[in-house]
Amino acid sequence: MLIDATKLLSAPVLSLHMGGMIAKTTEIIVDPDSLKVVAFKVSGPETGNGEIGEYLQVKDVREYSPIGMVIDSSDDFVDMGDVVKLKKVLELNFSLDGMRVVTKKGTRLGKVANYTINTDGFLVQQLIVQRPFLKSFVDPELTIGRSEIVKISDTEIVVKDEEAKIRTNATREDFVPNFVNPFREPNLSTADSQNPGEPNTL
Repeated sequence: MLIDATKLLSAPVLSLHMGGMIAKTTEIIVDPDSLKVVAFKVSGPETGNGEIGEYLQVKDVREYSPIGMVIDSSDDFVDMGDVVKLKKVLELNFSLDGMRVVTKKGTRLGKVANYTINTDGFLVQQLIVQRPFLKSFVDPELTIGRSEIVKISDTEIVVKDEEAKIRTNATREDFVPNFVNPFREPNLSTADSQNPGEPNTL
């Protein structure tokens, strides 16, 4: 499903071992080479104390739903130096928020105000670009799909199409929840609606 990146911040991290929330996300770690979320920085009572790390790798998230991220236990948290690949991404200090977006011809489109993520693979799917002040009266924002992105540098994101084509082709996708979560109450409405003498056919 697709979700706004902002909804992945302050998201509860739920432990199957503890049976409840053990931390919250505080930062999204994106690899600029793949435009993929590789980890989340987390904060909780036990994190960052030298024994339990403060990063949660995406590969250790068993499931994501609107009520939070499900993991096995706090043992899944790692420190910056524990995983070489994660350390390299963290050292880039990369953030999509506020990055300038331009076309190949150098036309300035605006700055990244938000982005959507496909939680099936945690890929950045779309950039939501806030327009420059003078252009914002006509188009407050542009939605740019990942296929339009040509390259990413330390300071800007280059897209291949001009803004007119982007406005024509871009449609902001909405997500449809599709999950089964062990922390969610079971839906008993179907069983409750049956007559007492009827067998349960679920």
